[in-house]
Amino acid sequence: MKSKAPVISVVGISNSGKTTLIVKLVKELKSRSYKVATIKHSHHSFTLDTEGKDSWLHTQAGADAVVVASKNIVGMIRQTQQELPLTEIIKSLQDMDIIIVEGYKSENIPKIEVSRTEISKELICKNDKHLIAVIGDKNPSIGIPFFHINDNASMIIDFLLQNKLLR
Repeated sequence: MKSKAPVISVVGISNSGKTTLIVKLVKELKSRSYKVATIKHSHHSFTLDTEGKDSWLHTQAGADAVVVASKNIVGMIRQTQQELPLTEIIKSLQDMDIIIVEGYKSENIPKIEVSRTEISKELICKNDKHLIAVIGDKNPSIGIPFFHINDNASMIIDFLLQNKLLR
């Protein structure tokens, strides 16, 4: 049986470039034939469904979970009374080679912080022992690896491999 998929969190304040970085990392990982899952944390309610579609009608009727399955894709909408812990979400993704999380800055998992000086002068995870690297426009010189925001994603993936944060 395969061991747990490694989880890396990409953190930073709003509009710092987290999603842009994750897209670059996913593309690079896929080019290397990795199976990649992403989890996006949101502080707001959201909908994945399209009004009027059958699955939306099922949800509106009160279904606690709605699964839409086809030959190439499966999607699930599940009502919850409270936010699911990250560990619960991760359990369903263990067939992946890596799980990249956007947000969850207070979790005890390896973190890469995206920081741009035009957005903020301070790192939000500066004193977090799980902070493994900073991606930004200026090196904060805090004794951890730094990659420039315009660096190739392959450098970051190589860093993860070298530090056994990816297999």
